[in-house]
Amino acid sequence: MARITAGVATSHVPAIGAAIDLGKTADDYWKPVFAGYEFSKDWIAREKPDVVFLVYNDHASAFSLKTIPTFAIACGEAFKPADEGWGPRPVPTVKGCPDLAWHIAQSVIQDDFDLTVMNEMDVDHGLTVPLSLMFGQPEAWPCLVIPLLVNVVVYPPPSGQRCYDLGKAIARAVKSFDDDLNVQIWGTGGMSHQLQGPRAGLINTEFDHEYLELLLNDPDRLARKPHIDYLREAGSEGIELVMWLTMRGALNANVNELHRFYHVPASNTALGHVIYQNT
Repeated sequence: MARITAGVATSHVPAIGAAIDLGKTADDYWKPVFAGYEFSKDWIAREKPDVVFLVYNDHASAFSLKTIPTFAIACGEAFKPADEGWGPRPVPTVKGCPDLAWHIAQSVIQDDFDLTVMNEMDVDHGLTVPLSLMFGQPEAWPCLVIPLLVNVVVYPPPSGQRCYDLGKAIARAVKSFDDDLNVQIWGTGGMSHQLQGPRAGLINTEFDHEYLELLLNDPDRLARKPHIDYLREAGSEGIELVMWLTMRGALNANVNELHRFYHVPASNTALGHVIYQNT
């Protein structure tokens, strides 16, 4: 049967993608950021996942204000990099895993989660930057990818509890799939940051470090954190952290933390990254 072997969480800062694409990863500003992913690149090269189930938020590339699903799963064969206003990133087309994606969609919807099914769409930096951080710059991505999009842009976003419970439903779905697949689940976005208004540039390292501790050791408590706490403490874009709870919910209660990295600043955000191995 298919199995979820590990979870990864990482920020998906768009400027990181630009630094990679423009060959600036060794610049003084960016070098400490990319140093935090050297372990991760070595680790994932050894793990060789067959499929990455990647949770991220669209940034007006696949959706607009006309249509905003709370959760959407992409079940297509392939997804091209989106043009976010300055041309598509020069990265490979993402290859999907339709058989597993459709199985998860059916299982999760029957488990009382309403998912929008996407058969065609482009994917933006929310998905491609995490792939670049973990895999570098290959000619083709070394695994299949199932995108799951979460609305954390337009009010109201789903609660942390809803995202956490969705992760548990995804785990049940993967476990019931017959093919022998090594599946990883990734949660992306965050950490504390705000991009506009009087608090633009907000970074709350105390909140971020507490979040990382709770994510590892007490995710049930973390899932109950209300939206207002994210907004007050982590900034308007800090709500992206609920997507990490989808990853955590799909893992076992007890996990091994293989890697933790935190860096400030990465553009105008706090960058966080963890790798958990299922026990």
